[in-house]
Amino acid sequence: MSPVDVNAAAGLPARLAAHTDAAVRDLAWLLFSAGLLRAQLPSAPLAQPFLHTDDASNALDWLDALDREPTPLHDALAAQAPTRLGRYAETLLGWFLAHGPAARLVAQNVALRGEGRTLGECDFLLEADGEKLHWELAVKCYLHAGGSALADYVGPNLRDRFDWKLTHLRDRQLRLSERPELAALGFAGPWRAQMFVKGWLFYRATQAADTAEPGAPELAADHLRGWWVTRSGWAAFARAHAADGWSVLPRLAWLAPRRLGCRADATNGEDLRAATSRPEGGAAEHSGGTKEEGAARSSSAWKARSAVAGPVDAGTLIDAIAASARPDEPTLVAAFVADGAGGYRERSRGFIVPDDWPGQAAAFARE
Repeated sequence: MSPVDVNAAAGLPARLAAHTDAAVRDLAWLLFSAGLLRAQLPSAPLAQPFLHTDDASNALDWLDALDREPTPLHDALAAQAPTRLGRYAETLLGWFLAHGPAARLVAQNVALRGEGRTLGECDFLLEADGEKLHWELAVKCYLHAGGSALADYVGPNLRDRFDWKLTHLRDRQLRLSERPELAALGFAGPWRAQMFVKGWLFYRATQAADTAEPGAPELAADHLRGWWVTRSGWAAFARAHAADGWSVLPRLAWLAPRRLGCRADATNGEDLRAATSRPEGGAAEHSGGTKEEGAARSSSAWKARSAVAGPVDAGTLIDAIAASARPDEPTLVAAFVADGAGGYRERSRGFIVPDDWPGQAAAFARE
Protein backbone atom coordinates (compact mmCIF):
# COMPACT_ATOMS: atom_id res chain seq x y z
CA MET A 1 0.00 0.00 0.00
CA SER A 2 1.25 3.50 -0.80
CA PRO A 3 2.00 5.78 2.17
CA VAL A 4 -0.92 8.01 3.21
CA ASP A 5 -0.54 11.79 3.14
CA VAL A 6 -1.61 12.30 6.75
CA ASN A 7 -1.15 16.08 6.48
CA ALA A 8 -4.21 16.15 4.23
CA ALA A 9 -6.42 14.43 6.83
CA ALA A 10 -9.55 16.46 7.61
CA GLY A 11 -9.25 18.56 10.75
CA LEU A 12 -5.66 17.60 11.45
CA PRO A 13 -4.15 21.08 12.02
CA ALA A 14 -6.87 22.13 14.47
CA ARG A 15 -6.61 18.85 16.35
CA LEU A 16 -2.85 19.15 16.84
CA ALA A 17 -3.08 22.85 17.68
CA ALA A 18 -5.45 22.01 20.53
CA HIS A 19 -2.70 20.17 22.42
CA THR A 20 -1.66 22.16 25.47
CA ASP A 21 1.60 20.42 26.41
CA ALA A 22 4.73 21.67 24.62
CA ALA A 23 6.53 18.31 24.52
CA VAL A 24 3.44 16.55 23.16
CA ARG A 25 3.08 19.21 20.47
CA ASP A 26 6.75 18.81 19.57
CA LEU A 27 6.27 15.06 19.22
CA ALA A 28 3.12 15.56 17.12
CA TRP A 29 5.07 18.02 14.96
CA LEU A 30 7.80 15.44 14.37
CA LEU A 31 5.26 12.88 13.26
CA PHE A 32 2.87 14.98 11.19
CA SER A 33 4.69 18.08 9.89
CA ALA A 34 5.85 18.31 6.29
CA GLY A 35 9.38 17.09 5.65
CA LEU A 36 12.13 19.23 4.15
CA LEU A 37 13.01 16.92 1.25
CA ARG A 38 11.28 15.46 -1.76
CA ALA A 39 11.54 11.73 -2.31
CA GLN A 40 15.14 11.14 -3.33
CA LEU A 41 16.86 8.55 -5.44
CA PRO A 42 16.72 4.95 -4.16
CA SER A 43 20.00 5.60 -2.33
CA ALA A 44 18.24 8.07 -0.02
CA PRO A 45 14.60 7.08 0.60
CA LEU A 46 12.42 9.04 3.00
CA ALA A 47 10.90 7.52 6.14
CA GLN A 48 7.13 7.35 6.45
CA PRO A 49 5.90 7.39 10.06
CA PHE A 50 2.51 5.97 9.02
CA LEU A 51 1.89 3.54 6.18
CA HIS A 52 -1.87 3.19 6.65
CA THR A 53 -4.73 5.54 7.44
CA ASP A 54 -5.48 3.62 10.64
CA ASP A 55 -1.89 4.15 11.81
CA ALA A 56 -2.27 7.93 11.60
CA SER A 57 -5.70 7.91 13.24
CA ASN A 58 -4.47 5.71 16.09
CA ALA A 59 -1.48 7.97 16.61
CA LEU A 60 -3.73 11.03 16.86
CA ASP A 61 -5.90 9.34 19.47
CA TRP A 62 -2.78 8.30 21.37
CA LEU A 63 -1.38 11.86 21.26
CA ASP A 64 -4.70 13.26 22.53
CA ALA A 65 -4.51 10.92 25.53
CA LEU A 66 -0.84 11.77 26.10
CA ASP A 67 -1.64 15.48 26.08
CA ARG A 68 -4.13 14.89 28.89
CA GLU A 69 -1.48 13.06 30.95
CA PRO A 70 2.05 13.83 29.66
CA THR A 71 3.95 12.81 32.81
CA PRO A 72 5.50 9.64 31.31
CA LEU A 73 6.94 11.65 28.42
CA HIS A 74 8.17 14.35 30.78
CA ASP A 75 9.87 11.70 32.92
CA ALA A 76 11.66 10.32 29.86
CA LEU A 77 12.86 13.79 28.89
CA ALA A 78 14.00 14.51 32.45
CA ALA A 79 15.95 11.25 32.51
CA GLN A 80 17.74 12.12 29.26
CA ALA A 81 18.02 15.86 30.07
CA PRO A 82 18.74 16.71 26.40
CA THR A 83 20.70 19.91 25.77
CA ARG A 84 20.87 19.73 21.96
CA LEU A 85 17.94 20.00 19.59
CA GLY A 86 18.86 16.79 17.77
CA ARG A 87 19.04 14.76 20.98
CA TYR A 88 15.74 16.25 22.15
CA ALA A 89 14.08 15.18 18.88
CA GLU A 90 15.64 11.72 19.13
CA THR A 91 14.28 11.31 22.65
CA LEU A 92 10.78 12.28 21.51
CA LEU A 93 10.74 10.01 18.45
CA GLY A 94 12.34 7.11 20.32
CA TRP A 95 9.73 7.36 23.06
CA PHE A 96 6.94 7.25 20.47
CA LEU A 97 8.43 4.21 18.76
CA ALA A 98 8.79 2.46 22.11
CA HIS A 99 5.35 3.33 23.51
CA GLY A 100 3.17 4.48 20.63
CA PRO A 101 0.67 2.50 18.53
CA ALA A 102 2.64 2.28 15.28
CA ALA A 103 6.03 0.68 14.57
CA ARG A 104 7.96 -1.39 17.12
CA LEU A 105 11.30 -0.05 18.31
CA VAL A 106 14.08 -2.65 18.17
CA ALA A 107 17.01 -0.48 19.29
CA GLN A 108 18.06 3.16 19.47
CA ASN A 109 21.45 4.87 19.17
CA VAL A 110 23.32 1.69 18.32
CA ALA A 111 27.03 2.53 18.25
CA LEU A 112 29.16 0.57 15.78
CA ARG A 113 32.85 0.04 16.41
CA GLY A 114 35.42 -1.71 14.27
CA GLU A 115 38.93 -1.42 12.96
CA GLY A 116 39.91 0.17 16.27
CA ARG A 117 37.57 3.14 15.90
CA THR A 118 33.97 4.27 16.18
CA LEU A 119 32.27 3.84 12.82
CA GLY A 120 29.06 5.67 13.64
CA GLU A 121 25.69 5.25 15.33
CA CYS A 122 22.38 4.00 13.94
CA ASP A 123 19.66 6.30 15.24
CA PHE A 124 16.71 3.87 15.16
CA LEU A 125 16.17 0.23 14.28
CA LEU A 126 12.48 -0.68 14.08
CA GLU A 127 9.99 -3.10 12.61
CA ALA A 128 6.88 -2.01 10.70
CA ASP A 129 4.57 -4.22 8.65
CA GLY A 130 7.02 -7.07 9.07
CA GLU A 131 9.89 -5.06 7.56
CA LYS A 132 13.14 -4.14 9.29
CA LEU A 133 13.80 -0.41 9.01
CA HIS A 134 16.79 1.75 9.86
CA TRP A 135 15.90 5.42 10.37
CA GLU A 136 18.30 8.34 10.52
CA LEU A 137 16.72 11.42 12.05
CA ALA A 138 17.77 14.99 11.25
CA VAL A 139 16.02 18.15 12.43
CA LYS A 140 17.54 21.19 10.78
CA CYS A 141 17.00 24.93 10.46
CA TYR A 142 18.69 26.50 7.44
CA LEU A 143 18.61 30.05 6.08
CA HIS A 144 18.42 30.71 2.36
CA ALA A 145 21.46 32.70 1.25
CA GLY A 146 20.19 33.23 -2.32
CA GLY A 147 20.56 30.95 -5.31
CA SER A 148 18.86 27.77 -6.39
CA ALA A 149 21.14 25.03 -5.05
CA LEU A 150 20.92 23.05 -1.83
CA ALA A 151 24.29 24.58 -0.89
CA ASP A 152 22.52 27.95 -0.64
CA TYR A 153 20.72 26.78 2.52
CA VAL A 154 23.15 27.41 5.36
CA GLY A 155 23.15 27.06 9.13
CA PRO A 156 22.65 30.32 11.06
CA ASN A 157 26.18 30.18 12.48
CA LEU A 158 27.69 29.27 9.08
CA ARG A 159 29.12 25.94 10.18
CA ASP A 160 26.66 23.71 8.34
CA ARG A 161 25.02 23.49 4.91
CA PHE A 162 22.09 21.46 3.68
CA ASP A 163 24.06 19.85 0.84
CA TRP A 164 26.71 18.68 3.30
CA LYS A 165 24.08 17.24 5.62
CA LEU A 166 22.29 15.38 2.83
CA THR A 167 25.57 13.91 1.57
CA HIS A 168 26.50 12.80 5.10
CA LEU A 169 23.11 11.15 5.60
CA ARG A 170 23.06 9.44 2.22
CA ASP A 171 26.68 8.32 1.91
CA ARG A 172 27.57 7.59 5.53
CA GLN A 173 24.71 7.32 8.02
CA LEU A 174 22.31 5.28 5.88
CA ARG A 175 25.10 2.85 5.00
CA LEU A 176 25.79 1.92 8.61
CA SER A 177 23.07 -0.74 8.69
CA GLU A 178 24.82 -2.55 5.81
CA ARG A 179 27.93 -3.14 7.91
CA PRO A 180 28.69 -6.57 9.41
CA GLU A 181 29.42 -4.94 12.77
CA LEU A 182 25.68 -4.33 13.22
CA ALA A 183 24.83 -8.00 12.64
CA ALA A 184 27.62 -8.95 15.05
CA LEU A 185 25.78 -7.00 17.75
CA GLY A 186 22.72 -9.20 17.24
CA PHE A 187 20.86 -7.00 14.78
CA ALA A 188 20.86 -9.16 11.69
CA GLY A 189 19.45 -7.60 8.55
CA PRO A 190 18.72 -6.84 5.91
CA TRP A 191 17.65 -3.38 7.08
CA ARG A 192 15.92 -0.87 4.82
CA ALA A 193 17.59 2.49 5.52
CA GLN A 194 15.51 5.69 5.36
CA MET A 195 15.94 9.39 6.19
CA PHE A 196 13.61 11.19 8.61
CA VAL A 197 14.33 14.87 7.87
CA LYS A 198 12.23 17.63 9.46
CA GLY A 199 12.78 21.31 10.17
CA TRP A 200 12.32 24.85 8.93
CA LEU A 201 13.82 26.84 6.06
CA PHE A 202 14.08 30.61 6.43
CA TYR A 203 13.92 33.10 3.55
CA ARG A 204 14.93 36.75 3.44
CA ALA A 205 12.06 38.89 4.70
CA THR A 206 11.88 40.78 1.40
CA GLN A 207 10.68 37.50 -0.15
CA ALA A 208 7.15 36.22 0.36
CA ALA A 209 8.18 33.38 2.66
CA ASP A 210 4.76 31.77 2.57
CA THR A 211 4.60 31.65 -1.22
CA ALA A 212 8.26 31.33 -2.26
CA GLU A 213 8.98 28.34 -4.44
CA PRO A 214 11.74 26.05 -3.16
CA GLY A 215 15.04 27.11 -4.65
CA ALA A 216 16.56 23.64 -4.89
CA PRO A 217 15.05 20.61 -6.63
CA GLU A 218 15.69 18.38 -3.62
CA LEU A 219 13.30 20.38 -1.42
CA ALA A 220 9.69 19.43 -0.73
CA ALA A 221 7.28 22.03 -2.07
CA ASP A 222 5.35 22.17 1.22
CA HIS A 223 8.35 22.50 3.55
CA LEU A 224 7.91 24.75 6.58
CA ARG A 225 9.05 28.33 6.03
CA GLY A 226 10.11 31.29 8.13
CA TRP A 227 11.90 34.57 7.46
CA TRP A 228 15.19 36.25 8.26
CA VAL A 229 15.95 39.94 8.59
CA THR A 230 19.09 41.95 9.32
CA ARG A 231 19.56 43.84 12.55
CA SER A 232 19.30 47.20 10.79
CA GLY A 233 16.12 46.11 9.01
CA TRP A 234 14.43 44.80 12.14
CA ALA A 235 12.54 47.92 13.21
CA ALA A 236 10.84 48.42 9.84
CA PHE A 237 10.10 44.72 9.51
CA ALA A 238 8.55 44.54 12.98
CA ARG A 239 6.36 47.60 12.33
CA ALA A 240 4.96 45.97 9.19
CA HIS A 241 4.49 42.57 10.84
CA ALA A 242 1.25 42.43 12.82
CA ALA A 243 2.12 40.98 16.21
CA ASP A 244 1.04 41.49 19.80
CA GLY A 245 4.51 40.67 21.05
CA TRP A 246 7.83 38.99 20.31
CA SER A 247 9.90 36.34 22.11
CA VAL A 248 13.26 34.67 21.64
CA LEU A 249 12.96 30.93 20.99
CA PRO A 250 15.58 28.89 22.90
CA ARG A 251 17.07 25.96 21.02
CA LEU A 252 14.75 23.32 22.48
CA ALA A 253 11.74 25.38 21.36
CA TRP A 254 12.63 25.24 17.66
CA LEU A 255 10.27 22.40 16.68
CA ALA A 256 6.51 23.00 16.83
CA PRO A 257 4.96 26.48 16.76
CA ARG A 258 4.71 27.68 20.34
CA ARG A 259 1.69 28.53 22.45
CA LEU A 260 2.26 30.68 25.52
CA GLY A 261 0.04 30.18 28.50
CA CYS A 262 0.14 26.41 27.98
CA ARG A 263 1.69 23.79 30.21
CA ALA A 264 5.47 23.50 30.00
CA ASP A 265 5.67 26.12 27.28
CA ALA A 266 6.02 29.54 28.87
CA THR A 267 7.98 30.79 31.84
CA ASN A 268 5.10 32.94 33.07
CA GLY A 269 7.08 36.13 33.04
CA GLU A 270 10.69 34.95 32.90
CA ASP A 271 12.99 37.91 32.38
CA LEU A 272 13.79 38.23 28.67
CA ARG A 273 17.40 39.19 29.39
CA ALA A 274 17.90 35.96 31.30
CA ALA A 275 16.32 33.98 28.48
CA THR A 276 18.53 35.52 25.79
CA SER A 277 21.66 35.09 27.93
CA ARG A 278 21.00 31.45 28.76
CA PRO A 279 23.60 29.19 27.07
CA GLU A 280 22.43 26.30 24.91
CA GLY A 281 23.20 23.91 27.74
CA GLY A 282 20.47 25.61 29.76
CA ALA A 283 20.21 26.18 33.46
CA ALA A 284 23.04 25.20 35.75
CA GLU A 285 22.88 21.64 37.04
CA HIS A 286 24.34 20.63 40.37
CA SER A 287 25.46 17.26 41.63
CA GLY A 288 24.68 15.76 45.00
CA GLY A 289 21.47 15.20 46.90
CA THR A 290 19.04 12.32 46.77
CA LYS A 291 17.99 10.47 43.63
CA GLU A 292 14.59 12.15 43.82
CA GLU A 293 16.23 15.58 44.12
CA GLY A 294 18.42 14.80 41.14
CA ALA A 295 15.41 13.79 39.07
CA ALA A 296 13.64 17.01 40.04
CA ARG A 297 16.69 19.04 39.00
CA SER A 298 16.85 17.23 35.65
CA SER A 299 13.17 17.93 35.03
CA SER A 300 13.58 21.57 35.99
CA ALA A 301 16.67 21.94 33.78
CA TRP A 302 14.95 20.41 30.74
CA LYS A 303 11.92 22.66 31.15
CA ALA A 304 14.15 25.73 31.59
CA ARG A 305 15.97 24.96 28.35
CA SER A 306 12.69 24.83 26.42
CA ALA A 307 10.84 27.67 28.17
CA VAL A 308 9.85 30.74 26.16
CA ALA A 309 9.77 34.14 27.86
CA GLY A 310 6.57 36.16 27.70
CA PRO A 311 6.13 38.38 24.62
CA VAL A 312 7.56 41.91 24.61
CA ASP A 313 7.56 44.76 22.11
CA ALA A 314 10.02 44.77 19.21
CA GLY A 315 12.30 47.42 20.75
CA THR A 316 12.64 45.58 24.04
CA LEU A 317 13.38 42.37 22.17
CA ILE A 318 16.24 43.81 20.10
CA ASP A 319 17.70 45.57 23.15
CA ALA A 320 17.72 42.29 25.07
CA ILE A 321 19.46 40.54 22.18
CA ALA A 322 22.08 43.30 22.03
CA ALA A 323 22.72 42.90 25.77
CA SER A 324 22.84 39.10 25.66
CA ALA A 325 25.87 36.85 25.99
CA ARG A 326 25.98 36.32 22.21
CA PRO A 327 24.83 39.59 20.64
CA ASP A 328 26.58 39.01 17.31
CA GLU A 329 24.99 35.65 16.55
CA PRO A 330 21.75 35.08 14.61
CA THR A 331 18.80 34.77 16.99
CA LEU A 332 15.57 32.89 16.34
CA VAL A 333 12.50 34.85 17.45
CA ALA A 334 8.74 34.39 17.10
CA ALA A 335 5.86 36.78 16.56
CA PHE A 336 2.90 36.11 18.86
CA VAL A 337 -0.74 37.16 18.72
CA ALA A 338 -3.29 36.96 21.53
CA ASP A 339 -5.42 33.83 21.40
CA GLY A 340 -8.47 35.37 23.05
CA ALA A 341 -8.15 33.09 26.09
CA GLY A 342 -5.44 34.91 28.01
CA GLY A 343 -2.54 33.34 26.14
CA TYR A 344 -0.64 33.76 22.88
CA ARG A 345 -0.09 31.67 19.78
CA GLU A 346 2.84 31.88 17.43
CA ARG A 347 2.08 33.70 14.17
CA SER A 348 5.47 33.36 12.47
CA ARG A 349 9.14 32.84 13.26
CA GLY A 350 12.44 34.01 11.88
CA PHE A 351 16.06 34.89 12.51
CA ILE A 352 17.47 38.33 13.27
CA VAL A 353 20.98 38.28 11.80
CA PRO A 354 23.92 40.73 11.99
CA ASP A 355 24.17 43.20 9.12
CA ASP A 356 27.28 41.52 7.70
CA TRP A 357 25.72 38.05 7.81
CA PRO A 358 24.19 38.02 4.28
CA GLY A 359 27.56 38.56 2.61
CA GLN A 360 29.24 35.97 4.79
CA ALA A 361 26.44 33.49 4.13
CA ALA A 362 26.70 33.95 0.36
CA ALA A 363 30.45 33.31 0.52
CA PHE A 364 29.97 30.26 2.74
CA ALA A 365 27.43 28.83 0.27
CA ARG A 366 30.06 29.03 -2.51
CA GLU A 367 32.77 27.19 -0.59
